[in-house]
Amino acid sequence: MARSLKIGISGTLGLGKTETLIRIIDMLKEEGISVGGMLTDPIFEDNRQVGFQVMDWRNKEKGVFAHLYIDTSLEVNGYNVDLDTLEEVGVKAIEQACIEEDVVLVDEAGKMMVKSDKFNLAVKNALNMDKPVILTFNKKSRNPLLQDVRRRDDIRILELTEVNKELLPYKVVELLKGEVER
Repeated sequence: MARSLKIGISGTLGLGKTETLIRIIDMLKEEGISVGGMLTDPIFEDNRQVGFQVMDWRNKEKGVFAHLYIDTSLEVNGYNVDLDTLEEVGVKAIEQACIEEDVVLVDEAGKMMVKSDKFNLAVKNALNMDKPVILTFNKKSRNPLLQDVRRRDDIRILELTEVNKELLPYKVVELLKGEVER
């Protein structure tokens, strides 16, 4: 496995970055490669998106970190954001994966998450390790963390599109297995 490969998967909102990441995880698992870190999912009520939850991939612990109807002092894009939950579940999952897993996942480095200094530090620490990292983010995001990520010379950024949606997971797995030239 390419030990220090970092892969950024960018794409527009709602295109399926998390679903693509789950396909990659399943393919890596078939290869005997362990994966851990944080994933995010939207929360829907009555066919309307009302928030986001964060999940530790390894132990499946979940927490609501952004919602229209939770009481917090931080608001981002109309959602009330609970950084404590993000840190207790998501940041902890990233930190644990850095220690115990072959590949570290960060889904997603978005506007809400980067409000947490602990999240930013956990992502930077993961990227500085000699361990593969897969990071998803919105193509249009320009937050300081992602600006730093884009400037790194050790990250391969792949854009998820409707056209390459089916093939991208295979490319990522090949890259991680060292089968494709970087």
